Amino acid sequence: MTTAMPRPAAPPRALDAPTPALRTARPDEAAALAALSRPFVRSGALRERPVSLYAAHAADFLVLEAPDGTLDGCVGLRAYPADAREDGELAGVVYNFCVAAHRQGSGAGAGLLRAVLVTARARSLGALFTATTGSAGLFLRHGFTPTTAHRAPRAWARSLDQRRDARVLIRTW
Repeated sequence: MTTAMPRPAAPPRALDAPTPALRTARPDEAAALAALSRPFVRSGALRERPVSLYAAHAADFLVLEAPDGTLDGCVGLRAYPADAREDGELAGVVYNFCVAAHRQGSGAGAGLLRAVLVTARARSLGALFTATTGSAGLFLRHGFTPTTAHRAPRAWARSLDQRRDARVLIRTW
């Protein structure tokens, strides 16, 4: 006679929490993008942008949409033509990157940044630039390194506000 050893009971499954959706912003979400960015503008981390700019450039933005439809994060990615840089390489700029306070520390920002990197590679951007007044830790952990603005697309480099003392970073592959 064979005796079967009892198996431990399987742990109860956690209720599946709805996961946020990562997608491209829509022009009708311009006010929500501005509202999400506002705390970062007040702190000096982001430059103020009019709602009309968010509407006109909605396709630049990846957003993290909560299950209730609110936006928990956003990041812009703008491509610049090859003749916009000294080396003639097609490049992009990561801008207006922010995550709602209640999502910070949850990996939401890292997820947005990974999505931007995938998008940039799919668009054959040879380099990505960003400027930050913060610690730059997230960018550095994702392969960005310090650089100078003269390597960046000229129009974007000229738009940088020198009074903000932002660090310019580059990511290449």
